[in-house]
Amino acid sequence: MNAESLRVLGIDPGLQRTGYACVEVKPGSLDTRLVEAGLVRLKASAPISERLRQLEADLEEILAELRPDAVVVESVFSHGGHVRTAIVMAHARGVVLLCAARRGARLVELAPKSVKKAFTGSGSASKRQMQVAAMTQFGLAAPPEPADVADAMAIATCGARRLG
Repeated sequence: MNAESLRVLGIDPGLQRTGYACVEVKPGSLDTRLVEAGLVRLKASAPISERLRQLEADLEEILAELRPDAVVVESVFSHGGHVRTAIVMAHARGVVLLCAARRGARLVELAPKSVKKAFTGSGSASKRQMQVAAMTQFGLAAPPEPADVADAMAIATCGARRLG
């Protein structure tokens, strides 16, 4: 972290699409500035091991380019009817944790409901509500697409506010 600002990378991990967003916040401030946001697309038909390898390579590139002080990712959650989703998501989260540790970035994990509540005012916000909140908070002309990018923007913003 430099004296001017804290750079935070939020990641919404997935094995088909991983959203990422980098924000900056000045110490003592809650106002975040969007540096970059985007999506890593992984081939759904590829074996999980290949998707994890590709995710690792892409995240290493993003981390090298953006050089965040901290990486923020949602903690694992499991809904009774979606246990398989949680397990698959945990694979992608493991890659994120590994890449962050390798770079020496501070790692912050936030509960999904707390991110939604802090970003939209509702812990059960829909994907569309997250997209509209991201558009509003960052003064964008349109909601970020797909929703994974808006989720990453929310994760980065909440992490930056917690750390800043």
